[in-house]
Amino acid sequence: QLQLVESGGDLVQPGGSLRLSCVASGFTLDDYSRAWFRQAPGKEREWVSCISRGGGATIVADSVKGRFIISRDSAKNTVYLEMFSLKPEDTGNYYCAAPRDCIRRTEYNIRGQGTQVTVSS
Repeated sequence: QLQLVESGGDLVQPGGSLRLSCVASGFTLDDYSRAWFRQAPGKEREWVSCISRGGGATIVADSVKGRFIISRDSAKNTVYLEMFSLKPEDTGNYYCAAPRDCIRRTEYNIRGQGTQVTVSS
């Protein structure tokens, strides 16, 4: 069974930091790229960041550039999203997905349930 499980979400104050994790089972980091998305209540899904299958390329959305970093640990079959200088508008359910590549990052059949990030004082 192909599965993604996220963790690390929490309630954090503005300016704080979090690290999200996305663990895969049934497939490896070399099989698919990995992308992070977020969705807030009443808003559309927003793509956040993507790392290529080989890990050699990463891209981030303009809205989080300079604050979020995507990385991977092949030994743990895990992708991370480190988030710094969090803002209230970063609040949402963050989930990871497995597109074939980062160019077509919104096309995927495998995704996790997500982990909630709330930025509030």
